[in-house]
Amino acid sequence: MLIDDLDKIMTVMETAFDPQYGEAWTRRQVEDSLNFPHTHYSLVAADGTFPAENVHAAGFWMSRSGFGEEELLLLAVSPQYRRNGLGLILLESFASAARTRNNERLLLEMRRGNPAESLYRGFGFLPVGLRKAYYATTGGERIDAITFARDIT
Repeated sequence: MLIDDLDKIMTVMETAFDPQYGEAWTRRQVEDSLNFPHTHYSLVAADGTFPAENVHAAGFWMSRSGFGEEELLLLAVSPQYRRNGLGLILLESFASAARTRNNERLLLEMRRGNPAESLYRGFGFLPVGLRKAYYATTGGERIDAITFARDIT
């Protein structure tokens, strides 16, 4: 991982996640996770390509692979670039990278009510599990977590 890429991820992270849900990771959490050999990421520029040096990222994904599965840990697109197909480009990149690592199944978990649910379902993810009252908002409200899966074989 390049420090420049970590900076790009954090710039997107700071704008993409609503603070009330506490979903954004800290720089230390991202950096520590990416130091593990089975954690992966990719960036996307506003034009849908991998951003070159000195070009900011419009979005990213981060995942962890193991046991034939690839789990999407984070996917984010900066608000000013949403609804332009970048989420789908990121999901396609994620699935392609997972296939390259010989994974057969994709997983993700999200809070109930996350607006990205339609993107995930449109990409073929289906709900496979539920964790009641898993997430806590900054106001103390508890929200269920939904686990989604998609086969890629």
